[in-house]
Amino acid sequence: MKKHNNGFVLWLTGLPCSGKTTLALEIKKRLLHHGLRVKLLDGDSFRKKYSKDLGFSAKDRNLNIRRAARMASLWAEKKLAVIAAFVSPYRANRAFARKAISNFVEVYLDCPVTVCEKRDVKGHYKLARTKKIRHFTGVSDPYQKPLRPEIKLRTDRESARACAEKILNYLKTKDFFD
Repeated sequence: MKKHNNGFVLWLTGLPCSGKTTLALEIKKRLLHHGLRVKLLDGDSFRKKYSKDLGFSAKDRNLNIRRAARMASLWAEKKLAVIAAFVSPYRANRAFARKAISNFVEVYLDCPVTVCEKRDVKGHYKLARTKKIRHFTGVSDPYQKPLRPEIKLRTDRESARACAEKILNYLKTKDFFD
């Protein structure tokens, strides 16, 4: 089995509760099965570990995504398959990540906010709608949909397994692995 010679970054973006973490874990499992070295950067975990000094203002979100993009780029340069699962609500931040990362694949998890709210086990949407959480993407802060992602998935219509299969098929067509 041929292994990829170049690292790459799958940048999963979408509203909170659109399925980024679930899909990231499914992709990680499959890439490991194919013999790739994989690093997962999950937005919630990343923020707790590397950006606990930041809030959720636009300025702080920008800095958080810049940190994540730089870290993802470093891992990809070490020839790892990096899965970065971040809301990353602003196009400018995703453009920064694309520019900072050589093999960047933007994956947009398109899921209606009503479905995301139903999936929200932490109750963040409810707290945001009652103004107990400020700067919540999809409620009080905007989410700027990607204009030309490499992959667009409807996570309200397809399972994580089906979405992961589409991503792996795309990666194979780009010769990241067999």
